[in-house]
Amino acid sequence: MTNQELRLKWEEVLNIIKEEITPVAFSTWIENLVPKRIDEQQKIFYITANSKIIYDIISKRYKELIERSVAVVFNEKYSISVSEQQEEPVLNGNQKEDSLYTDEKYLNPKYSFENFVVGPTNQMAHAAALAVAQFPSDSYNPLFLYGDSGLGKTHLMHAIGHYILKNSNKKILYVSTEMFTNELITAMRSNSINNIHNMNEFRSKYRDIDVLLIDDIQFLEGKNSTQEEFFNTFEYLFGLKKQIVISSDKAPNKLTKIEERLRSRFSWNMVADISAPDFETRVAILLNNANNAGIEVNDDIKEVIDFIAEKVPSNVRELEGAFTRVISFSDLLHQEINMTFARKALKELFEGQEEEINPTNIKKKVCKYFDIKVADIESSKRVRTLAYPRQIAMYLCRELTSKSLPEIGEFFGGRDHTTVLHACKKISEELKTSDELKKIIQELQNSIQA
Repeated sequence: MTNQELRLKWEEVLNIIKEEITPVAFSTWIENLVPKRIDEQQKIFYITANSKIIYDIISKRYKELIERSVAVVFNEKYSISVSEQQEEPVLNGNQKEDSLYTDEKYLNPKYSFENFVVGPTNQMAHAAALAVAQFPSDSYNPLFLYGDSGLGKTHLMHAIGHYILKNSNKKILYVSTEMFTNELITAMRSNSINNIHNMNEFRSKYRDIDVLLIDDIQFLEGKNSTQEEFFNTFEYLFGLKKQIVISSDKAPNKLTKIEERLRSRFSWNMVADISAPDFETRVAILLNNANNAGIEVNDDIKEVIDFIAEKVPSNVRELEGAFTRVISFSDLLHQEINMTFARKALKELFEGQEEEINPTNIKKKVCKYFDIKVADIESSKRVRTLAYPRQIAMYLCRELTSKSLPEIGEFFGGRDHTTVLHACKKISEELKTSDELKKIIQELQNSIQA
């Protein structure tokens, strides 16, 4: 059975499972499982999960359901074997299944332009990536994307690949620089009889294509032989007007251990950076995730999304991971998602932050922001110039720490928990309509979490 036939059958399996569990459970645990192969002799159906928690849940809760569904579609009983592996469901279109070099040949189906949330910090990179996808080699060649880990570089590269595969018959190849290096070493280490054949096969893989997407080019630093081979590959493809897209965690001029001739070529055309998303973009990303998971965004869900967006300011992968964790725990424990539940589910992730972020530091930051004394914010004075910052500080203590309302009250001159609750509700309500207050809260959160 070919990979394509296996995947078509797997779609039928998914349709059966979808009818037997909730939409949230399906999208969280089942939808992104990947069928790998079938051992007909041992009657084993191998599938992979792209995270440990999904692997654990499938093994404990859904294995029998999958086996029953597989038996219906295949008219044959198979034992399901689940392993943990990075998701890799879509063929690039360039690889032969029996090729010597086939370790990294898939595109993640989640990483499309439709699922990429555009904000001020990634707008240029998104626009350039879309232009390359629509007009390969005719717009920006090479396209060089750079930024810290977890901000969306790989997402855009996969999106380019998906778009080109869908709208043309071009051959594309997506690989990491580590894969390029390892495959080159494999070819070079072959014995003298096979060396020429293997080097030819290696070069054919990287040159008999229309689009090369290569991730994490910073790992070329210090590898002279690999740089030489990549330079020749770059020159070959560029000379034939083939599209090249490169990602890195540094700008080209910061890659000081890569040869200057390569660095200069990286900068020949479009160099676009992606920086940490602002608060609004982080919220939009999580709202998009909720929509994809079939979760209705009520007030409780929105509060949790805002909470996570505030807690994870600089890494989209960690941001989405925190939200997935809350959804997963909710499904596992059959509990509604609200702030109390989210705090418990994320306690381990944010434990380090909680130690650093405490009411004392929050009071200091708020007082500095409003140019008032800490003693005044703790006093019984009720003038607005003090009461309003006090309410903001109480609200931030509740949002950014695990302290209870009575504990927060103690940090503000021994106030009753009802006073703290009133302050938190007042600020929460005002945030819904006041852009000025949103700006104040965001600036204070950035200062506190810095």
